[in-house]
Amino acid sequence: MASQTRDTPATITASGDIQRLLIVRLGSMGDIIHTLPAATALRQVFPQATIGWIVEERWAELLCTLPTPRSGPRSPQRPLADRIHTVSTAKWRAAPLSNQTWEQIAAGLSELRAARYQVAADFQGAARSALLARWSGTPVIFGVAQPRENVASMFYTRQVIARGTHIVEQNFSLAEAIAGRSLEMPRVEFPHDESAEQECDRRLRILDIHDFVLLNPGAGWGAKQWPPERYGEVARHLAEDGLRSLVNFGPGEEGLVQAVEAASGGTAKGTVLSLTELTALTRRARLFIGGDTGPMHLAAALGIPVVSIFGPTDPARNGPFGTRSIVLRNPESPTTHTRRAQPDEGLLEISSEEVVVAARRLLRSCRG
Repeated sequence: MASQTRDTPATITASGDIQRLLIVRLGSMGDIIHTLPAATALRQVFPQATIGWIVEERWAELLCTLPTPRSGPRSPQRPLADRIHTVSTAKWRAAPLSNQTWEQIAAGLSELRAARYQVAADFQGAARSALLARWSGTPVIFGVAQPRENVASMFYTRQVIARGTHIVEQNFSLAEAIAGRSLEMPRVEFPHDESAEQECDRRLRILDIHDFVLLNPGAGWGAKQWPPERYGEVARHLAEDGLRSLVNFGPGEEGLVQAVEAASGGTAKGTVLSLTELTALTRRARLFIGGDTGPMHLAAALGIPVVSIFGPTDPARNGPFGTRSIVLRNPESPTTHTRRAQPDEGLLEISSEEVVVAARRLLRSCRG
């Protein structure tokens, strides 16, 4: 009988000698952060393996600092993945008939196939992520048995029953299936850009800010958004304890930060940051206050104490993971991912006084 090559499905077992592993998690910010513990554990299990990651271009900075090459020897600037393959699916969908779109897709797939990955892990569970895993030419594709989009399971050669309540735990069970054994939850390492760290310190010196709270009034959709004026009220009260507030905001959120600043009586200041700069600033915060958003999950992953204000999403599944935290949620809030524009009524029942009390209690416990 002819011998089989290393790359055939018959020779790649869950506990086999994986030398080329592809992770598929395109976005969004929080979802990528929720995948990092599983990816880090796989890096520890297969330390010599080439690990690639397919990610949306806008989120690549969570894996690699901007000036750093997307492939090559790992470094503090790109600590986890050996190769980062970026896609821009939103742009491609906006111009599906464009020659430029097809050229970009063809070039990306050619690069992906050239890596000759042995195993792919689809942590997204969507049709497009499973399709990208299949297009990579990888013979073995792991995914959960009940993915977010059922059609994704058609592309998996290995289906795994996800375990755990929190999405981090569910992702981790997929990593354990690939490793073929139980794993310890690791500490996640984010890209480190020394120039961004120094710039962050410089800005804080200019503002004469030492101890500060990081506020994040934005949200993915209106139902998750606590009123910005209440963030300003929280900032004003925490200033009485000697804590300044910095307000993180992104494109299109200028109105939010202006409302926070106005309600804070001058105790809160908005700051717009790149992902690398946000990581550097978050590392220095005494406390993070915000809703179910990517920046909140970043703070939790960095070990920063979190007061999280939840509305319709389930904190048992999506709450701050792996750090000291207090989650505020009204019992009347329904659990749903429907992207309603209007704020959740239960969310509006959470007062600024409740958030201040939670923040002070968490800060005291951390000092203790």
